[in-house]
Amino acid sequence: MGCTGRKEEREDGLLALGKFGAHLTRPGLRNPPSASGSEGGTHSTDEETEASQLGSGGARGGFQPLLVPSSSKRQGLGEEAWGRRKDQERSAGVKPNFRASGKAGAQVLHVSPAHRCPAGCRRQELLNHSAWVMGSMFRSEEVALVQLLLPTAAAYTCVSQLGELGLVEFRDLNASVSAFQRRFVADVRRCEELEKTFTFLQEEVQRAGLALPPAEGALPAPPPRELLRIQEETDRLARELRDVRGNQQALRAQLHQLQLHSAVLGQNHNPPMAADHTEGPSSERTPLLPAARGPHADLKVNFVAGAVEPYKAAALERLLWRACRGFLIASFKETEGQLEDPVTGEPATWMTFIISYWGEQIGQKIRKITDCFHCHVFPYLEQEEARHAALQQLQQQSQELQEVLGETERFLSQVLGRVQRLLPPGQVQIRKMKAVYLALNQCSVSTTHKCLIAEVWCATRDLPTLQQALQDGSSEAGVSAVAHRIPCRDMPPTLIRTNRFTASFQGIVDAYGVGRYREVNPAPYTIITFPFLFAVMFGDVGHGLLMFLFALAMVLTENRPAVKAAQNEIWQTFFGGRYLLLLMGLFSVYTGFIYNECFSRAAAIFPSGWSVAAMANQSGWSDKYLSQHPMLTLNPNITGVFLGPYPFGIDPIWSLATNHLSFLNSFKMKMSVILGVTHMAFGVFLSIFNHMHFGQAHRLLLETLPELVFLLGLFGYLVFLIVYKWLQESAASASTAPSILIHFINMFLFAQSPTNQPLFHGQEVVQYALVVLALATVPVLLLGTPLYLLRQHRRRNIQRRPVGRQVEDKDSDKLLASSDASTPENGWSPDEEKAGIPGDDEEAEFVPSEVFMHQAIHTIEFCLGCISNTASYLRLWALSLAHAQLSEVLWAMVMRIGLGMGREMGVAAVVLVPVFAAFAVMTVAILLVMEGLSAFLHALRLHWVEFQNKFYSGTGYKLSPFTFAVDNE
Repeated sequence: MGCTGRKEEREDGLLALGKFGAHLTRPGLRNPPSASGSEGGTHSTDEETEASQLGSGGARGGFQPLLVPSSSKRQGLGEEAWGRRKDQERSAGVKPNFRASGKAGAQVLHVSPAHRCPAGCRRQELLNHSAWVMGSMFRSEEVALVQLLLPTAAAYTCVSQLGELGLVEFRDLNASVSAFQRRFVADVRRCEELEKTFTFLQEEVQRAGLALPPAEGALPAPPPRELLRIQEETDRLARELRDVRGNQQALRAQLHQLQLHSAVLGQNHNPPMAADHTEGPSSERTPLLPAARGPHADLKVNFVAGAVEPYKAAALERLLWRACRGFLIASFKETEGQLEDPVTGEPATWMTFIISYWGEQIGQKIRKITDCFHCHVFPYLEQEEARHAALQQLQQQSQELQEVLGETERFLSQVLGRVQRLLPPGQVQIRKMKAVYLALNQCSVSTTHKCLIAEVWCATRDLPTLQQALQDGSSEAGVSAVAHRIPCRDMPPTLIRTNRFTASFQGIVDAYGVGRYREVNPAPYTIITFPFLFAVMFGDVGHGLLMFLFALAMVLTENRPAVKAAQNEIWQTFFGGRYLLLLMGLFSVYTGFIYNECFSRAAAIFPSGWSVAAMANQSGWSDKYLSQHPMLTLNPNITGVFLGPYPFGIDPIWSLATNHLSFLNSFKMKMSVILGVTHMAFGVFLSIFNHMHFGQAHRLLLETLPELVFLLGLFGYLVFLIVYKWLQESAASASTAPSILIHFINMFLFAQSPTNQPLFHGQEVVQYALVVLALATVPVLLLGTPLYLLRQHRRRNIQRRPVGRQVEDKDSDKLLASSDASTPENGWSPDEEKAGIPGDDEEAEFVPSEVFMHQAIHTIEFCLGCISNTASYLRLWALSLAHAQLSEVLWAMVMRIGLGMGREMGVAAVVLVPVFAAFAVMTVAILLVMEGLSAFLHALRLHWVEFQNKFYSGTGYKLSPFTFAVDNE
């Protein structure tokens, strides 16, 4: 923020007018630093330096500027307008030099660095910044469509700078071009290939049970020349890792085979030998194989040994027996120890087997069956000495292989350590690089192919920062990037900046629909109204205090990494709305004090306003009367019985009364109607600010005024009757007090009730007049706006000139000073949106039927909605009653029974522990979670349907800036 009293600012700046094109600057013509504190014409100002650079670059690149003194512009503006513009520039703290290009409506936005001011201006700057931020909360910020001219050599760096700042949203200028035909598609593919390699490396690190450390510091997007180095290093690591991992897998598989072979040879299967053939009945001791000197002396016994998974052993044995018809002997045994699986690395148990058979055909069948079951078959020697020697040799080979495997795993750990150092920063940099190239693919190429043209949405308050980022990004390339402010007939995106506190409330509003550009934002009012309406339905001091403490704990620990890193979805939901829960609990404590309820129990904070002693003294209650009348009536008309209202909230004596529920029902029902009508009237009142901001003065008279008259004339009058009866009627006249409901029904029927006396003199005339006035506003609301728009359309057709748009006649400063998208310069108009008129004047078409239909729907919705919405606010009474009754039932069914079970100290202490635990669990589960969710949803509905539809359309779309930052809130 510059000083307003600065006198040395020169007003003889130069404007560069010329053709729309790339403004390139020679490396030698850089901006020289201006001498601080010098005055007069001894040095060139920033504006003159930039103008000279623009001229030099234009001469080189085909751009011929015309330098015009700013005095001519002052004459065109007028002295008064020129003074206003200079005051705006000085108050903004930035002295801009606007170079208006020859293209209609376009401006080159060259913002020089802000002049430094004394320390006294810093305070005013902070105050103005705070006011700006608060103003953007009540209404979305002003957003401008800016065209960027990015020289080819500096385009990547400029977009990278914009990604770090996160200020702009790129528009796709190549929507008709497929993704495979864009300019930087090859670079995007290279980044995607690197991401695939990174994914492989990350999986290998996780497979090894290691964790990737977070990237340290802020890593910028690497320059394009670094991509080749990162790719070569990553490919080399991936290749080494694949080779080492492959060798490790091969060594593990070989070691596993050796261990299985050793297990087969080490198992004592006792292979059957040949025996003498004996005649007679067979028995278990009878050998199956005949003696060598028998009739089958020429047959040789063969063996097949191996290992199989345990779950396959039974099926294998059964199939062998059936296929070979019993001409074999099979022995299956489980290994004594578990062997490590070479693929998964988990320990597993194996079944070893030895099959004895004779005959080549039987042997072929056995080998085929074992192959089908994927058995590991090993050679098995008949001599025991040979088997023992082979087992020793296998054990020696296993030891040697384990040593080699250990060296391989040590080298693998070294490679994984290098991967851990490379992967975190590499992933961040490649993601940023890919995002930059995707953004560049949305840019179009100029006809000279010397620059890229991009269109971005940017908040007007961030335009100086945008220009500074472009200057920083293009400084090393020796060329200058330029930002053009251009008009647009599309509705700009909505930008509302939030913080930790306001984010949850803004999320409630955006869940209904993102607001239109520059319309009133309901979020600031929701900060108060939403927790209050929730508390009306959830009012209890104890329950509200528990919710407040739970939210307070989340707020106090919100900066802890463990709290932020929690992955539970329910916890993330509660943590995201911690400030909302904090206010909901605080307001519930407040309404709980009003209801005088703490876990359904009343507290006598102040002395009661009712005196039982005075009633007993003056009524002459005897012991016989008290024994015959278990219920006593306190008459407030007797002197001294009713001493006055309770200082705050409901008198605790009502908790002992039998008519406690009817008294609270009457109070809460009337309170709900008052809150509902007030809430809806406030919503209609907020629509005034929308109409005033968008320049729709006719809607103030033709829509807002009839809506207020209709709403307040009928239901505002109902609120008046409630308050008037509270103030006018006393306890003495309570029995003869008129009924408000009957009066309200007779108001619409134009009838009278002889048994229901009026509340005040002339009430019938007032009621009839209000009904007639409310009915008279309906045709105004129905036909007023369509007829006005039809009249304006006919007037424009009469006054329309055949000449095209004359944008050149408008001053270029008006586009920057009045950057509101609802102005005619920017083309977008809320009236045109509601009327269904296209943005282009040449294609404008007014459809009266659509306008009348739209207004008829709006009128019917509002008039019927006033009735249904007022009744909808009775949910405040219903939910409050349900919450109070559930609390009462829980206390009576749990705590009261537990307190009455034991009178002795020891018995009561033992009994109350499980009773209180059950009471606490059911309080949290039923009253806090279930009832809290119910009250939350009903409060949400009241804001979305009953409140926001009075002024909030929610048909916009958010500004999604191009940013590298990750939202951790």
